[in-house]
Amino acid sequence: MSEQSALRVVQDTSAPDIAGATRAAEQFMRALGVGLDDEGMRESPSRMARAYAELLTPRAFDLTTFDNDEAYDDLVLARSIPVRSVCEHHLLPFVGVAHVGYLPAERIIGLSKLARVVEYLACRPQVQERLTKQVADWLAVRLGAHGVGVVIEAEHSCMTLRGVQAIGSTTVTSSMLGTLREDPRSRAEFFSLAGIGS
Repeated sequence: MSEQSALRVVQDTSAPDIAGATRAAEQFMRALGVGLDDEGMRESPSRMARAYAELLTPRAFDLTTFDNDEAYDDLVLARSIPVRSVCEHHLLPFVGVAHVGYLPAERIIGLSKLARVVEYLACRPQVQERLTKQVADWLAVRLGAHGVGVVIEAEHSCMTLRGVQAIGSTTVTSSMLGTLREDPRSRAEFFSLAGIGS
């Protein structure tokens, strides 16, 4: 992935039009036969608009990296980073965890930024496969790491609440780049430390 394409992975981050979204939510709910006249439902279109705005608006952050003064070259792994996103096919949430690791080269990243990258790229209509690849590509481009590994495990509301209604099912996706893709021992270490397959 080129740096230019890695930079284009998030939609326009202009402020959402909450008033317009509220009007649309009201029309949507009424079109589905949902009554809005009861006291508990009157503000539901506004609450729905604000909830989706929160799900789809990424928080800006500064990517903090540091010189790898000690020439640390073993795996750095953050496990169980919370993931929440919205399925682009049904606009229903999917939630789970991400395990994100890399083999440093000249730069190391502030550890909290691994979680920030996941959150930032998840705040848009997504598919889990794309999100997994985007996180890996984003880190590979910005860190120049020897290897990057990302595994996401998530439960999709579009599978559990509708259609097949496969309650309790999870989807697992992975993206391995560089040494973590090419070297079986490094890849096995990543999966072992992430707790995958144990």
